[in-house]
Amino acid sequence: MEVAYLIETIIKVVVILLVFSALAGIGTYFERKVLAFMQRRLGPMNVGPYGLLQVAADGIKLFTKEDIIPVNVVAPVFKIAPVITASTAFMAAAAIPFLPQFTLFGYTVHPIVADINIGILYILGIMGVGLYGPLLGGMASANKYSLLSAARGAAVFISYEVVTGLSILAPIMMVGSLSLIDFNNYQIENGWIVFNLYGVGFVAFILFWIAAFAETGRTPFHLIANDHEIIDGFGTEYSGMRWGLFFIGEYANMFFISFVIPLLFLGGFGDGSVFGALALLGKVAFFFFFFLWTRAAWPDVRPDQLMWLCWKVLMPIAVVNILIAAIIMI
Repeated sequence: MEVAYLIETIIKVVVILLVFSALAGIGTYFERKVLAFMQRRLGPMNVGPYGLLQVAADGIKLFTKEDIIPVNVVAPVFKIAPVITASTAFMAAAAIPFLPQFTLFGYTVHPIVADINIGILYILGIMGVGLYGPLLGGMASANKYSLLSAARGAAVFISYEVVTGLSILAPIMMVGSLSLIDFNNYQIENGWIVFNLYGVGFVAFILFWIAAFAETGRTPFHLIANDHEIIDGFGTEYSGMRWGLFFIGEYANMFFISFVIPLLFLGGFGDGSVFGALALLGKVAFFFFFFLWTRAAWPDVRPDQLMWLCWKVLMPIAVVNILIAAIIMI
């Protein structure tokens, strides 16, 4: 039994790595197409039908480009920073149930690597460790724009980690567990958390959704690699596949956050039926599209505005929301 469990776990890890690495690449294609559509352009069209092979062309280009290490960088830290970003993004996936359990050739498959009872805490912790990729990459690059990016990244991620944690305290109080599967089961019996507890769940959902943009570094909180201010931020001195690893991590994070939000607030995969699984994938597609839509529709905010929003608006609302949840549940 232990051997079978070990083999199943290894297969799950390999599948997650392969599928979400591919999705990260495909995500760049969809982003280009969505932005092009919203800006009345065509986007990728020449490489393959409708530009579908553009992702493969970009991947080959990144793998074959020269890996340049500038003279004055702190080489060991410079080299490891992109690996931290990409690896932590995939490590967070271990506690996410991507689909309901199903039977394959008489064997029950659980589409989660490890259903640990501190799943949400684990995901938040790993996402916090992921901050060190851009931070170390920017500090080790011996470039003023990269250093500015690292300083911004530290301020943004640390601030919004607090908002993220506070926003989900009220739902955790309702469910009484940190496991995402327990969250899904709770919502089968009690309805979606977003509609629960007289609006407390809805406020928590909005706070978590806003914080997700800061956690993933997406517009309107795209400050750590703001092209028109600090060139490419922490990635300015990177080339080849090391540069690509940063963006594999970014797009993988977008997909994982797009799974976590429905699982926490919008009923997850429901009762485990085929319809529930398809509904979860539909919710994930919506949230991923929303990340792309905001890039086309919203400007970036200034760093001081971002800090003001976090500490003077979202933080007090999150604390008050927790107090209201506690009072209602007493």
